[in-house]
Amino acid sequence: MSLFSTGSKILFRAATTISISLIACKDKTDPSSKPKSNPPTVVDIIVAAPQSITNHIEVNGTVVANEYVELHPEANGRLIYLNVPEGRMVKAGTIIARVNDADLKAQIQKSKVQLDLAQKTEERYKQLIAVNGINQSDYDAALNVVNGYKADIEYTQALLDKTVVKAPFDGIVGLRQVSLGAFVSTATMIATMQQLNKIKIDFTLPEEYGNILKIGGLVDVETDNTTQVRKKATILAIEPQVNQTTRNIKVRAILQTGKANPGGFVKVYVDAGEDKNALMVPTNCIIPDDKNKQLVVVKNGKAEFMNVQTGLRQANNVEITSGIKTGDSVVVTGTLFARPKSPVKIRKVMTLDKLAKASE
Repeated sequence: MSLFSTGSKILFRAATTISISLIACKDKTDPSSKPKSNPPTVVDIIVAAPQSITNHIEVNGTVVANEYVELHPEANGRLIYLNVPEGRMVKAGTIIARVNDADLKAQIQKSKVQLDLAQKTEERYKQLIAVNGINQSDYDAALNVVNGYKADIEYTQALLDKTVVKAPFDGIVGLRQVSLGAFVSTATMIATMQQLNKIKIDFTLPEEYGNILKIGGLVDVETDNTTQVRKKATILAIEPQVNQTTRNIKVRAILQTGKANPGGFVKVYVDAGEDKNALMVPTNCIIPDDKNKQLVVVKNGKAEFMNVQTGLRQANNVEITSGIKTGDSVVVTGTLFARPKSPVKIRKVMTLDKLAKASE
């Protein structure tokens, strides 16, 4: 009985070993036993096609008064007259301030008395020289004295004029900076004065857009961010020198209608023309890199990563200037799951309009 049991165990073990070997061989030769490959990435695409876009450049601008001046006296002294109607309109030639001028007036009066005596002497010498009563040199000396006193009066009068500060043009006077009786110098500012009947706008543009700027051309100006109303301004002048630090061109325009406070901030919109061959793609489908920007393009059922250059930007789209061509299938969804040379499956062919509506 024990002998039979021992033989049975040996036969069972041999059968088990053969079965395991057959199963192992079957696993190696059966194709269904191999690991399955990853399924293709499902993506949506757009077909790159040229389209017309209007390029509006948005830059910052500053409001500038048509005329602006700081009122300073041309002479040192004490203020004896002050007329600064703060925030009000004054006419050109209105006296704003006057510096103490008593000494200059006294000097003019003295010179006039001396001139009167010199003129009488010159008249007597003139009668005498007519009858050869004196030498010509004596008469010339008397005439020279007369001319000298006249020059002294003109010089003193010029100094006297410098003691008066007048409005140089029609405009609005700013806040008064001094008080009556204060001692002022040529460095003392009495007030400011601005002409606001015309408003200028100063702004800068990159030098690459210099060819689109023309004197007399129009730009749009947004003076109030709350209303977002745009007004037309005419280009008045263009600075010929490019700023060497920023490489920008300075432009001055004059606002056709409306008012704004000088020094205020405005938005300026410049029409750079229409591009009829722009390839536009959604901004969110661009993959940024340390050195390059990339797009995923479907070619022969596989994902290809293309280095691209971007141009004009809009609210949701960006222009591709190089890297893709018309007819390329650009992946717009599923870009994060695509791998180079990996198979992809196109689910939908989208358009820029549909993508814009879907993002709203």
